[in-house]
Amino acid sequence: MKTVLMVLLALASVILIVSVMFQQGESNGLAAIGGNSDSLFGGKKKSSGNDAKLSKITVITAVLFLIVNLALVVIM
Repeated sequence: MKTVLMVLLALASVILIVSVMFQQGESNGLAAIGGNSDSLFGGKKKSSGNDAKLSKITVITAVLFLIVNLALVVIM
């Protein structure tokens, strides 16, 4: 069981890193702090098909990563 969870953790880690690296940047930088707070708080966010898919993959993989980590802590 421990080995299966560790393999899942390794796979989730790699998928999470790759999905974050492939996402496009906001390119607002610190301008979001100065008054363009729509992008800071998630308003008017338009994402293309690939960005939406990568965002969903990132969220799902992050949740899987968290659950597997907690399960490993309980087992150990």
